[in-house]
Amino acid sequence: MASLDQNLHVLSREYAVSLDARDPLRHLRPEFLIPSKAQLKAKSLPEAESSDSSSLNASVYLCGNSLGLQPRLTSIRMQQYFSTWASQGVFGHFKPLNESPLPTWLDADIRASEAIAPIVGAQVSEVAVMETLTANLHLLMSAFYKPDINGRHKIIIENQAFPSDHFAAESQILHHNLDPSTSLVTIKPPSLANSTLTTDQILSVITEHASTTALILLPGIQYYTGQFLDIPAITAFAHSHSIFIIWDLAHAVGNVPLQLHDWNVDAAVWCSYKYLNSGPGAAGGFFVHENNSKVSTSEAGDGKKEFGKRLSGWWGSDKSSRFAMDNRFVPIPGAAGFQLSNPSILDITSLTASLEVFEKAGGMGHLREKSLKITAYLENLLLNMGAYEEKVFEIITPKEKEGRGAQLSLKLKDGLLDVVMKELEEKGVVVDERRPDVIRVAPAPLYNSFGDCWEFVEAFREAVQVAVKAKGGEVKAEGTREFEKTS
Repeated sequence: MASLDQNLHVLSREYAVSLDARDPLRHLRPEFLIPSKAQLKAKSLPEAESSDSSSLNASVYLCGNSLGLQPRLTSIRMQQYFSTWASQGVFGHFKPLNESPLPTWLDADIRASEAIAPIVGAQVSEVAVMETLTANLHLLMSAFYKPDINGRHKIIIENQAFPSDHFAAESQILHHNLDPSTSLVTIKPPSLANSTLTTDQILSVITEHASTTALILLPGIQYYTGQFLDIPAITAFAHSHSIFIIWDLAHAVGNVPLQLHDWNVDAAVWCSYKYLNSGPGAAGGFFVHENNSKVSTSEAGDGKKEFGKRLSGWWGSDKSSRFAMDNRFVPIPGAAGFQLSNPSILDITSLTASLEVFEKAGGMGHLREKSLKITAYLENLLLNMGAYEEKVFEIITPKEKEGRGAQLSLKLKDGLLDVVMKELEEKGVVVDERRPDVIRVAPAPLYNSFGDCWEFVEAFREAVQVAVKAKGGEVKAEGTREFEKTS
């Protein structure tokens, strides 16, 4: 009986409250602007701005895997940028202002690299902030995908790759006058019932195509299932077959600890508007291991710099001679040498504001610790739902804690998604859907609480009941609210 009582206690709202009270990162939640339920129902911008935005009316926002929330610091830093632009004009590029937390625009990219490097486990010289994920992916593939039609020409990706990755790989193959039907290899899940990929399966496909593969492109975290792939093991295996590998870290950066330099990752790309909270469509970033971005001086004695072939631009040229306008490209060693145009200061200012909040967390280790706990807590609540017992939904994210990030993907029975999403929206619960039948729920450790998870499961339980009833069925009423009524 004692164990039963303990189990019931774990399902209670007060238990969630107690977990939040003991959360060492709870001070970070007020750093973010969480949309209120009233704001989400607003039909116009003036209505949204005037709606009740108090924390007591906050929505349950579990959608950081799609778009992170706005840090309060963002508008402050943006206004400081606007003031600099308004008061200094072109001098903002070079003139440092006392009592301003912002770098000169000429150095803004360096400041951003310094802030992002510890989050991805890289040397500052190995990272750059610019462009967007797919643009950066094309830039890296233009440098490192060197197909030989009579030898290595294939690109290996996963069957459920995010569409932009698939498009990029396919178009690179076409760009080299090759045929995707013979040069694009996709790794398929073992069955329709199991949509995750095992490391052994990935390695098996690499082995099968090793002699004809020029490049591998895989996600750090698979967007659909939330699976965290074994980056160091797969990278090492690719290298053992002399294959260059690029990682798409869109759903991994700011979500799980990464050690790109130590794992000897060749290259990686990411966006910054999910777990990094930089704002919709803001600049992404990329990593190039120091082994792949070296610059040397020509042995001919002419002083020319030699570097790997890649698309080059003004901002990738040495800063000391950048404004000489002599048309001599002097590549910067490291990832910075891959830069093209001058970066968007608007984007970089927004991103670095969010990264200041990351610094307050004390590192990715602390965030990962909370992430493991809060995701496991959410999972336990879901497993105790009557709808789960009756197989109205299943969790397709790996059960192993180390094999996932801050996301659980819930696969519903056919025909329930639209009603469930509508009901959740009516209750002020924000999650992400992937048609035809998956809901992605992401408790971001920077700003989500255990209470958010409890509130979501309660709303989800009620939404599922409405959806099942609409189809002429019934589901057990067991769940968090039922426990509350009897405790």
